Amino acid sequence: MSLAPLLEAAPAIPLHAFAAMAAFVLGSIQLAAPKGTLPHRTLGWIWVILMLVVALSSFWIHQIRLVGPWSPIHLLSIFTLAMLVLGVTAARGHNVRTHKFTMIGIFFGALVIAGLFTFVPGRIMHAVVFGQ
Repeated sequence: MSLAPLLEAAPAIPLHAFAAMAAFVLGSIQLAAPKGTLPHRTLGWIWVILMLVVALSSFWIHQIRLVGPWSPIHLLSIFTLAMLVLGVTAARGHNVRTHKFTMIGIFFGALVIAGLFTFVPGRIMHAVVFGQ
């Protein structure tokens, strides 16, 4: 395992990856921790900011090009941004059910499932974890 492939990549890639890893760890804590508390709300805002960094930084990553510089992952980023707005709006409106399902959906869809695809051979995170 070596961080070299990640650190040698274009600046948007390590920013994206480290923000995603931090969001994954913090999101895992959030899922297990008590809800509705001040720590939950504080960590929740930090998680939202991390997810904004993850989604927005993806627009400067063009390793997979299917339509010009874009790929289907960029559609996920747009969807993630919209769902973050929905999740925060639901929390602020005390709509716990919508907030819960939206944030869990973002966690599993944008971090877990999309994150697993970064370990496909030929991708940078595959090289980080498994070597060249």
